Amino acid sequence: MRIFDATFAALFLILGGQQAAWAQDSVPMRGPVPPRPIPGVMLPEPDLAPPAPPAPSVRPIAPAPSGPAAHTALPIAPFSNARDAIRAWMRDSTAGDQVGAVRALEYAASQGHLTAQFKLGRMYAGGDGVPANDLKAFEYFSKIADENADATPGTADGRIVSGAFVALGGYFVDGIKGSYVKPNADRAFDMFHYAASYFGDPEGQYNLARLYMNGQGTNRDARQAARWMKLAAEKGHAPARAVFGDMLIRGGDGVPRAPVVGLMWLSLARDSADAAREAWIIERCEAAFAAASPADRSAALAMVERQQFASRGTPQR
Repeated sequence: MRIFDATFAALFLILGGQQAAWAQDSVPMRGPVPPRPIPGVMLPEPDLAPPAPPAPSVRPIAPAPSGPAAHTALPIAPFSNARDAIRAWMRDSTAGDQVGAVRALEYAASQGHLTAQFKLGRMYAGGDGVPANDLKAFEYFSKIADENADATPGTADGRIVSGAFVALGGYFVDGIKGSYVKPNADRAFDMFHYAASYFGDPEGQYNLARLYMNGQGTNRDARQAARWMKLAAEKGHAPARAVFGDMLIRGGDGVPRAPVVGLMWLSLARDSADAAREAWIIERCEAAFAAASPADRSAALAMVERQQFASRGTPQR
């Protein structure tokens, strides 16, 4: 029993919570250190770090004339400043005045208020209270990324900016039909890589890993995909946990097979998945457990229990 515990305790070396490290110097756009190895799986480190993307501030993402900045010339509302407009947005939203709420947000966005810009981008992307308009959403996200790429990671502004980069990456993957935004895998890679590396954004890390898996915007590299997927999984990203677990169960393409660790990640993914939107995670987990041996299932569930104890700070006996 002691040998069993020691073996799986070694496999269950889950490194927690650290974002990708960056060199400390005066250059505002810094390149990332390569992701850490998969816990419990020995992989050779790459010779070179992934290339840093070009600075978005040097290469604008969207043409300025058609972007949200054009709204500044409109007589939107007599707000004295962005803070007053945000208060009006909250008041009008509560009262059900969607027109007034959008008008207030547009004013705040025109004054450079990041939350307003991001909220409008999300609203136009999802058709939430406004007619769906992916191009408008793209331009709001572009404005955020172009003007705030050096926001401090881990801050409220940093989370907004990293979310904008992730949204832009999604638009560059598929393009926007009938617009100047065409599918561009290289630009998608730039957006996801910057969000993943500089901001440590788990959604960016997950999407970057998928590009490495599929060879979009970069050479296909299963080991890099596994490393980035692992970083997102460590931060509780349910889809990343599921895909990472599946990669370890299958193995191959430079990723050593580790079925027990893979089952552990799939179980953690199932526990953190949104059943309504991520039913595929639950189905994948159930299929993997059904196909596993009884010994592997027991070992994986023991690792899950240890992880849950550790995350709650509960001493184990």
